[in-house]
Parts: sequence; structure tokens; C-alpha cells
Amino acid sequence: MEKETWRFIDSGFQSPAYNMALDEALLNWNSQKLIPPTIRFYGWNPPTLSVGYFQNIHKEINFDAVKDHNLGFVRRPTGGRGVLHDQELTYSVIVPEDHPEMPTTVTEAYRVISEGILQGFRELGLDAYFAIPRSDKEKAELKNPRSSVCFDAPSWYELVVEGRKVAGSAQTRQKGVILQHGSILLDLDEDKLFDLFLYPNERVKERMQKSFKKKAVAINELIENPVTIEDARKAFKTGFEKGLNVTLEPYELNEKEEKEVLKIAADKYSTDKWNYKR
Repeated sequence: MEKETWRFIDSGFQSPAYNMALDEALLNWNSQKLIPPTIRFYGWNPPTLSVGYFQNIHKEINFDAVKDHNLGFVRRPTGGRGVLHDQELTYSVIVPEDHPEMPTTVTEAYRVISEGILQGFRELGLDAYFAIPRSDKEKAELKNPRSSVCFDAPSWYELVVEGRKVAGSAQTRQKGVILQHGSILLDLDEDKLFDLFLYPNERVKERMQKSFKKKAVAINELIENPVTIEDARKAFKTGFEKGLNVTLEPYELNEKEEKEVLKIAADKYSTDKWNYKR
């Protein structure tokens, strides 16, 4: 059977508002049948704290620390917890809900899409696998995670190497289209990450950070020769092609598409109304 060809966009390092606007634009264009399923890789300039659509930022985020660390800030259209986008490769996948290879349930679609990430880790020589929450306690934590930090909260089919989480993803379904995006950590500054959230006291913060070290890890802590962003792009592009059994065809936005993205960024993801007042 001939492989399906999907579009591949590597948009490089962009502002937080632009990154979320392009993901939204891709979802819209796919919904309108203007583009095929698309996989996108990107980075963040400046490094950014993104928060989930439903997060109560005024109870959870330390905005003084966000400012002190010169970070950008944006609210995602997807759920999930806070993510520090710094030394990482970020990916997004845009595919119709009724695509023949996409299961109807969120968790099963997450597993299918994440197969591409799994294969990417294997391209780097890491033995990644899916961990599935099994106990009632773990399942309850899925619904009510105690931590505001993405990589500290359990999720279905999270990707694990040597028992620790190595990628965090979130998904939304709108207009008949699945948008899943997530972070693949190359390196992680845990002190900076834990500065960005509010805690009842310093002892709780220390306890949570200590616990976090047992739950999450970045690629370069696990590998002898450091992986660069270029290494990661190559490995995960191959991984998605293998995991989803597709051919990825590079694409660059035209002038009209670029203008539409910039408009969404300005009208929505750059505004206080979207980012702070939900």
C-alpha cells in the first residue's frame, strides 16, 4: 500500500503568540480541507512558560519569576499543565478526527500519534515505551493533578525511558480536527522550572522538586553524547514517518498564510484577555 504524504513544517524559533497562532491556523486550514494532515516542529524565542487552557494562573503561576527569568508567557488552546519551553524540540500534529488511522477516543488517538515520538526516541538509541496508569490512585490523579507542572502530572500513554517521563503532550479537538502538541526535552533547568509556580511554602516546593527528579528526565541526562536540536529534528522527523507510516513533505507558508497567522497572534495569543483573564 502506498504511504500517505503529510505536510511537514519546520518553523524554527518563533514568539509564543506566533507558535500558538500557527498551530490554530493549521487546524483551521485542515478543517477547511485546504491542507493535508501536517506535522510541525518549532522552538521558542524567548524561552516561554505556556499554560493549559483551563489553568487558574493567578493561583498557580509566579509571575515575578517569569519576569526575572525573561520568559515569554502564553496560554495554549489545549489542556494540561504548565510547561517551560526552553531546551526542547516542540512538535504539533494536525489531523482530521475522521482520518481512517485515528481512533475515536482521545486517549487512543494520543497513543497512535505518540507512536511517532516513540520511534524518534528509538532513533536516538533510547528504549522508550508507553506507561499506562493502572491503579485507581493514578487514574484519579489524571483528573485532578496536584501539581501545576506538566512533567510532574501523570497522563495516559506517557512516554517513559528508564521509568521517567521524557515527553509531555496535550490535545484538543475542534472543527473536526485533532491538534496534539508537546515538548521533547533535550535539557532541563529544574530550579528555573520550579521557580515559576506558587507553593504553600518552601518546604512543599522542595519536596515537589525532589519528587519531580524521580518522575521526569531530559534526553541529555540519559545519553552519552549530547543530542543537539538538529539531531532531534532529524531523529523525530524519521520517527514520525516510521511511527505513522507516512512520508513527510517539507512546506513553507506563503505570504497569505503568514499574514493570517500574524493576525491570529495579534488578535488572540498576544492579548491579556486570552492569556490572563480566562
